[in-house]
Amino acid sequence: MAASNSGAEGAVEQGASGVFPPFDPTYFTSQLLWLAITFGLFYYLMSKVALPRISAILETRSDRIAQDLDEANQLKDESDAALAAYEQELAEAKAKAHGIAQEARDSAKAELDAKRASVEAELADKIAGAEASIASIKAKAMGEVGSIAEETTAALVSQIISGKVTKADIASAVSAARR
Repeated sequence: MAASNSGAEGAVEQGASGVFPPFDPTYFTSQLLWLAITFGLFYYLMSKVALPRISAILETRSDRIAQDLDEANQLKDESDAALAAYEQELAEAKAKAHGIAQEARDSAKAELDAKRASVEAELADKIAGAEASIASIKAKAMGEVGSIAEETTAALVSQIISGKVTKADIASAVSAARR
């Protein structure tokens, strides 16, 4: 028990000073020396091992980002060129379609005009034929009107007068009435 007593007394003597050992001024020089050695060692390790790796990683990432941006710009330029080509081809196709539609309209109009002209010519021929037919029927009817008028006059005069009139007298009377 005496050994444990002397250890307890040493602990009591240290505790009696009441200063935390890292803050004890008697240990400052050794602590500063170890701080300098540790700092130097960490600085050496950081500068030779960790920082070169980190800078290599950052440089690789920077190069990769630059390549990706260049590739994205190249793809954007290609897509812009493809879009411009598409729009140009679309405009050409629209112009071609408009030309084809205009040609079809002109062709249809020419066909319709030709058909209309042939139908009009056919109708004009039929009208001329009908007019000639009407004129011949009219001339024939007008030619027969005189004989009908003479016959009717002869019948009326014979019934009214109860006498006979010559055909020459009736014909001269009908032709005088027709004028």
